[in-house]
Amino acid sequence: MRKLLTAMMFAALAAASAAPAAPAFDARPVAVLPPPEVVANPANKLKLELSNGGTVVIQMRPDAAPAAVERIQTLVRRGFYNGLAFHRVIPGFMAQGGDPKGDGTGGSDLPDLKAEFTSLPYMRGVVAFARADDPNSANSQFFIMFSPNVQLWGNYTVFGRVIAGMDAVDRIAVGEPPAEPTRIVRATLGG
Repeated sequence: MRKLLTAMMFAALAAASAAPAAPAFDARPVAVLPPPEVVANPANKLKLELSNGGTVVIQMRPDAAPAAVERIQTLVRRGFYNGLAFHRVIPGFMAQGGDPKGDGTGGSDLPDLKAEFTSLPYMRGVVAFARADDPNSANSQFFIMFSPNVQLWGNYTVFGRVIAGMDAVDRIAVGEPPAEPTRIVRATLGG
């Protein structure tokens, strides 16, 4: 009997770990690769010049998250991100920035965004909006994934992916907050 229960427990654990986590909310299906017209538009490329000497280029996805991309574009044009720190950086997980307060509690003067959850996977280099407990509370903070994470699927708005400079992301200073945080020296559109 004991062997049977142990075997059943292992079978249940194996089945649970093999099945992908279901999203907390309905996630709209989106192609993993951006459409050619999205790639061709220079306004959909976000370039971050970092204080660690690196440059990161992010292909934004207005086909997946139009309001999120519009928000990033608006804030970049205002110079909002220039000088802001990556205030929460967890090795093997993600680097979070975009908070003018530098502690994870701030945002822009614009209203919070409605969630735009999609089927885009959380893989290395994915960029998504950070938020509070309310799914509709994203504002200016974002995070860049260091590695895949299926548990985030359907819980945060993915709006892009790093297409150049992941080595610079890997060099972002670690900590919550880091002792000497890496900063966005300048954010521009056009990559």
